[in-house]
This record gives sequence, structure tokens and C-alpha cells, in this order.
Amino acid sequence: MSKISTKQLVYAAAAIALAAVTSMIKVFSLPMGGSVTLLSMLFIVLIGYWYGPAAGLIAGVAYGLLQFVMEPYFFTIPQMIVDYPLAFGALGLSGFFHNSKNGLTIGYLAGVIGRCFFAFLSGWIFFGSYAGDYGMAAPVYSILYNGSYLGAEALITIIIINLPPVKKALVHIKKMALSE
Repeated sequence: MSKISTKQLVYAAAAIALAAVTSMIKVFSLPMGGSVTLLSMLFIVLIGYWYGPAAGLIAGVAYGLLQFVMEPYFFTIPQMIVDYPLAFGALGLSGFFHNSKNGLTIGYLAGVIGRCFFAFLSGWIFFGSYAGDYGMAAPVYSILYNGSYLGAEALITIIIINLPPVKKALVHIKKMALSE
């Protein structure tokens, strides 16, 4: 593992701060947690995309812990671990695609799918008792509930990051982030 530079640390801190701020701008929220925000997951994904999986996973876990401090919604320690550091940490999976063609889009989808997996797992294990109120099995309830807000934000973000001016700006920022 390579040494983390001061520049990488500064970019990661700025991305985490931007993610925290944009997470407070909610397009809509669900009653038991989860919301569509103003691209908040993108900023964490960018760290993995720029600096690789280790930096992305660390930034994601740090962001998950920050989210826990900002808006704690938990009942047990295992549920908190799954919902915060593991779920948000999974956004760092984007780092595995940092050298790929269309790496940001693919990495973003990988990170969101990873986050969705942990949200699904938490919903099934820790919140599955609510499924009966809707006449559903716990896994179905969990994937529909969590997939609704994560899928909506993912779709919005994918459209925005693939707009030509945004794509061009993100390429420019990546060059700045990686320059010596």
C-alpha cells in the first residue's frame, strides 16, 4: 500500500465535507431512514475513483462514522456497524475501477450496489419485522425500501455525471487531484 500524501488527505477531507453538506439537502426522505440527497454519495466515490480502493474504503468508512454522528438512527451496535461504516464504506468499491474506461460511472454503480447490499442486509435482519405490516417477506420489503431511495439517487447522479460539461469538469478535477 502506498503512502497517503497530504494532497490526497486534503482532497479526501474536502470530499467528505462536501458529501456531509450535500447529504443535508434532501430531495425526499423515507419514514424509517434513507433519503435521496443532492449527489452526496458521489463525493465519496470520487476518492476511490481518484486514489484507488484503499483510499476509497477508508474515506467511505470515515464518512459513515460522520453520518452516524450527524444523524444517528440505530437500535443495536451490530445494526449501527452495518448501516454506517460498512454501508458507506462500500462506496469505496469505486476504487477498483479507477483505471477503467468509464471508471467513474462503473465505480459509482459498484459503490452504490455495495451500499445497497449492506442497507438490504440491515433491513432484512434488523428491520424485517416491519415487512408484515405491508404483507411482504422481509427480504422483499428490504430491497424495495432501500432500493427505492438508493436507486433514485443513483439514477439522478449517473445522468448528471454523464452530461458532457460535468464529465469534462470531473476529468479536469481528476487531473488536478492526481498531479504531482
